[in-house]
Amino acid sequence: MAVKRSKLPSMLTRQVVQDGLAYIFKGGLRLKNSHLPVADHAIPTHFIGICVATNQQPETDDYVLAQLAALGLGRVRLDIGDDDMYVHQVRLLQRLLDASLLVDVHLVQPFAIARHMLDAQVQARWQQFVEQFLQQYATHIASLEIGNTINRKRWSGYQWPGFMQAWQIAHRLARQYGVKVVGPNIQDFEPLYNISAFKKLQAEHLLPDVHSNNLFVERVIEPEQPDHRIFQFRWTRCLKFNLIKKARLLQKIGVDFGVPALISPVAFWAIYRIQRHLPDGAQKQADYVTRYFTLLAASGALEQANWGAMICHREGVINDGLDDARYPALERVAYYQSADGNLHEYQRNPSFSALRTVARWLNGAHYIGALATGNGLEIHQLRKHQKLIHVVWAINGHCAVLNQVYAESALRKVESINRNGQSIAQPALITETPVYLMWDATETVELHTANPRLSQTIIHAHIQHLQYFPVQEADWRGMILAENSEQAAQLWYAWHPGTLKAPAKEQALRHARNAIWPIPDPRAPNKKVTVKQPIRMHWHKTWLDRFKPSKAKRSWNGAMELLRRGVGTAMPLAYFERVDDTSLKQNFFICEYVTHDFTIAQAFIAFSQGEETFNGVPAQSLYQAFALFCLHMHASGIYFRDFSGGNILVSQQDERLTFSLIDTARLHAYATATPYSERIADLTRAIQKLHWDGRKQFLTLYLGLSGHSLNIGTLLPFYLYDFKVHLKRTIGRKGMRKLLRKIKSLRAGNGV
Repeated sequence: MAVKRSKLPSMLTRQVVQDGLAYIFKGGLRLKNSHLPVADHAIPTHFIGICVATNQQPETDDYVLAQLAALGLGRVRLDIGDDDMYVHQVRLLQRLLDASLLVDVHLVQPFAIARHMLDAQVQARWQQFVEQFLQQYATHIASLEIGNTINRKRWSGYQWPGFMQAWQIAHRLARQYGVKVVGPNIQDFEPLYNISAFKKLQAEHLLPDVHSNNLFVERVIEPEQPDHRIFQFRWTRCLKFNLIKKARLLQKIGVDFGVPALISPVAFWAIYRIQRHLPDGAQKQADYVTRYFTLLAASGALEQANWGAMICHREGVINDGLDDARYPALERVAYYQSADGNLHEYQRNPSFSALRTVARWLNGAHYIGALATGNGLEIHQLRKHQKLIHVVWAINGHCAVLNQVYAESALRKVESINRNGQSIAQPALITETPVYLMWDATETVELHTANPRLSQTIIHAHIQHLQYFPVQEADWRGMILAENSEQAAQLWYAWHPGTLKAPAKEQALRHARNAIWPIPDPRAPNKKVTVKQPIRMHWHKTWLDRFKPSKAKRSWNGAMELLRRGVGTAMPLAYFERVDDTSLKQNFFICEYVTHDFTIAQAFIAFSQGEETFNGVPAQSLYQAFALFCLHMHASGIYFRDFSGGNILVSQQDERLTFSLIDTARLHAYATATPYSERIADLTRAIQKLHWDGRKQFLTLYLGLSGHSLNIGTLLPFYLYDFKVHLKRTIGRKGMRKLLRKIKSLRAGNGV
């Protein structure tokens, strides 16, 4: 008979909560400005390490050692399990030791055995395994880590009593052989477990020498973002639980229990998880490598932090060429058992070069302090190799203009290195992709302003073969996207905003609140691009929008957010805005013209009129393709806000349908997935012209794919939106204009 799992916490969980809350209520987690970096401290020589593994082939050992040499890392973590891989793992261990590398060994019990640690035979096997290993390697390894994601029973297999038995046995033997003990290996930031574990271990006189906690932040996407999972979104920014705060609070817990040293044994960004929000998963992983380790170093809280695994298609800095079907059942954060795949198919990811570069400049450096942090712009100052180094980046698609951040005197002497360690020309922008700005250590570097700020312009940092060129000339400012500076100058001359003028209504593509018209593209003969300019502003919009970015900049930002997240739109080419323009009309957005076959509105109107196909596309096929597009858009964090059928363009390629969005000025972008209520708000606009049977078919598809069901509560917003549209058409502005036109026509007909 199936037994329902109780919703009440077990006694052990209650004990964890009680221990944690007692500590918190005594002020244990009170640490002033804990979300900020700690100035003026030394970063350990082997601060950045990596988790390694091998397989049955001795050639893999050679490969791993060669990659470690290329990375310039001197310290590694190696999982060694009581299983069939043991002989291969200790073979790699010996090779690592022979190469004079510092090796932290993590002894792992197989999941099925760890579940039964209260069994005397299992305890005896564990004791024998640990003792035999220490007899051979105790004097050679740097440390021994005990514990295995003990707050993730589904990974480690441990219940608390079983873990305590395993810990007691291994801790006693480690002390006997004089080995440094690391543990208890808590997963993520769940401090109640750290507190409760330390309380138990302290009571038994079994405390480790080093406190280990896997400091993951990949589920909040960017390493700088406050963790919304702790107190949900409404408290996230207020309580500022960012990566630095989490690291410093974990260190404080250890200090309070007499274990001041803290390490993060393993953490990573899985490329497939990044790609749920951003298509450039491998590039973003490389960005996050640099940013993650720089922030951890800035916290001053850790002695060591490891990336892991080295070789894996999901999270490795080296891709093993496999797919998810070959990913092991047990998460590699719990047990990096082996390097899988064919050695000859291994390929370095962009994160490999990023890790090599950040390790080169962080390991053994002196952290001076942060010149900017926490407001979307990060500038961290180090000193190493007789160099003054600034590691700089922006977050979440934002950017800053370099010469608006640094004084001209500083930029005349700067040397620039990109994320991958290559010397580059001085960049125009600070973007999501970190760069290293370097001066002679004796230089005094001045900022342009004491509080450098972002430009409020969004960019997609990973568009290949194109660069961004800020415009700052006379009364105009903006941005141009071009292949090089010569092409940027060509576009500025051809599209100078002082020469752009909206045509008459009959010559424009659209002429209402905005004028949209084509102009020549100087990059290619006989090719046109599209210009958009606001030409009519209602008085209340003139007042309400005066503190917003210009409409051109908002259109650019919206399009860039779509590109960053892999959602189709017209490629932005430039935007220009006049400085101090009180009319809010002197701004221009220029983009490529999107070729398309029809709009979603045209198809939905046809279906509402009884047609079963449109342009050869059956209704059901269009509903399914559009549902998948909407799901991807919302999962990527886009709330379009002007998701009307005329703004959704559809292209046909054989039987494949692709969608592009235009009119992007109102778009809102989230760092995580779009909230459900705002998804529904988008859909009410998109399918308003579709008949009710079609709406229900589409919504059933969309909601089913997103884990929801169609019911009256879901349909209510659609009824309300229909009512709102009806009011606008009858008594709103549109209705009044229609009525006045009718009266005027009647008067003309009567000769009045």
